[in-house]
Amino acid sequence: MEKEAGREAAVTRLDDPWYDALAPGWGERDGTGTVAADAPPVPGGPRSGHSAADIYREVQRSEAFREVRRRYRRFVVPATVAFLLWYLAYVVAATGAPGLMARPVAGAVNVAMVAGLGQFLTTFLLTWAYARHARLRRDRAALELRWETQDLTRGAER
Repeated sequence: MEKEAGREAAVTRLDDPWYDALAPGWGERDGTGTVAADAPPVPGGPRSGHSAADIYREVQRSEAFREVRRRYRRFVVPATVAFLLWYLAYVVAATGAPGLMARPVAGAVNVAMVAGLGQFLTTFLLTWAYARHARLRRDRAALELRWETQDLTRGAER
């Protein structure tokens, strides 16, 4: 809690990057059973004359934002290319080499079935890898940017 102009303002920062707090004035309770008043502007926030659009452009040009985007692209671009190549290889093999795809592997299970199930498995593994990468490499930095941006835009001209 911080003291500001005789009022206490709560600064909520949670470690959970998926927590999305309600915007001020959207019905949260202040502990007394009544709706809490909007928080006062943060000291050191935007100077008068700065619009929210100016602040977002400034954040977009920041090194921290570029680093989050770089980390995102370093995972997504190779993963997308690899998955699309794997998918296209399956489609080309299914249409261009039906004899290979019909070759039995075990009983009634053939190469096409194994490759098709491999597509599903790859999708789940890629989803897990993306979530893990985001959690370990980007979420913390993105959340810090979000907090800073919200602090800067609080009280900015719209």
